[in-house]
Amino acid sequence: MKIQSVAGKLFRYFLQGLIILAPIIITIYTVYSLFSWIDNILPNLIHNLFPSFIGLDQEGNPKKFPGLGFVIVIILVLLVGYVSSSFVVSKLVELFDNVLEKTPGIKIIYSTIKDFIEAFAGNKRKFDKAVLVSVGASDVWRVGFITQEELTEFGLTDYVSVYIPQSYTFAGHLYFVKKERVRLITDISSTDAMKFAISGGVTEIDEPD
Repeated sequence: MKIQSVAGKLFRYFLQGLIILAPIIITIYTVYSLFSWIDNILPNLIHNLFPSFIGLDQEGNPKKFPGLGFVIVIILVLLVGYVSSSFVVSKLVELFDNVLEKTPGIKIIYSTIKDFIEAFAGNKRKFDKAVLVSVGASDVWRVGFITQEELTEFGLTDYVSVYIPQSYTFAGHLYFVKKERVRLITDISSTDAMKFAISGGVTEIDEPD
């Protein structure tokens, strides 16, 4: 019985570690693969277009420049962000966005990723209202962020949705709590509140100007 208990705990620890590490490893692998792919095809492309610009190595292949893919991706992302600010391009992006959000199967993945990214940045930021929320014991407070202030579609009138991040991980919990159990944090920024919560209370809070 004791061996089974230990085995059960080890299995739970393994699943917890897998949940934490899997998104990080997949993200790092995806970014590394993208940069490596660009590093591999870019020298051949440049050599075909401008033969005298890139020399050949001892095996007769175009010389590679490590890190060039990273630079190209960063420039491309900045360029897309700059160009998308124009009216014509923004309308095209909006049209493409609508097509993806209405395509069966793809819309679930696309809309979820889009909403998650916009929650941290952009004009639709959701994690900009840091709060103290009492969940469980009435004298215990947690750092959270209001994501929705109206929950009538769930049949709840005096409730708000609060996302509570976990320390040292990208995971978190979503709670529907009464408005009276939520206190808006006004003395520190939402960024400092997020850093404080994720660091387990270790990080220092910047003094307001």
